Amino acid sequence: RLMTAMTHSDAPEEETLQALLRVSSELETLSAQTAFRLSATGAYEALVTQRIAVLREERFEGRQTFREFMARRFDPAMRTVKSAEKRLEAMSARAMRAGDLLRTRVEVKRSAQNQDLLESMDRRAGLQLRLQHTVEGLSVVAISYYAVSLVAYLLYPLAGVAGLSKGMMTALVVPPVVLAVWLGLRRIRAKVEGGEAHE
Repeated sequence: RLMTAMTHSDAPEEETLQALLRVSSELETLSAQTAFRLSATGAYEALVTQRIAVLREERFEGRQTFREFMARRFDPAMRTVKSAEKRLEAMSARAMRAGDLLRTRVEVKRSAQNQDLLESMDRRAGLQLRLQHTVEGLSVVAISYYAVSLVAYLLYPLAGVAGLSKGMMTALVVPPVVLAVWLGLRRIRAKVEGGEAHE
């Protein structure tokens, strides 16, 4: 039933694995409980067979020999014991193989889930990186705006001496200030990323 569930059912592999482990545990317990008796039965059979051979009996007046009697009564019982022992061993081996197969399926499924998770994290990291670049661009604009205002206020007294209007002086200061802010932010980011890589 469990093997059929593994093949055709949509039940979670973890549940099937737990059920299979319970069956394997029961089989191992049964095997441990019967191992001594089955071994003792095999030894008893060998002893009985040896003792019958030692008798060297001959047929008397067409009557059934003791060897024939044992072949009809004793040997089928011994074959039943051997069959039960082999069946128990086969079931234990089958349960072990099924458990290995199911564990492999669970590991493959988890590997696929981990791969999907890593890909999702990679996509998120890419989105965060793009967002960071966008924020840095906005930061350059905002910082440059305030920096241009401050530099312009400092240079306004020189605008009259140079024969320039305040607007023209402000326009001239914009490119170098924006460039300086952009280089400064880039250097800060390089230091931060270098520190993270070093860690």
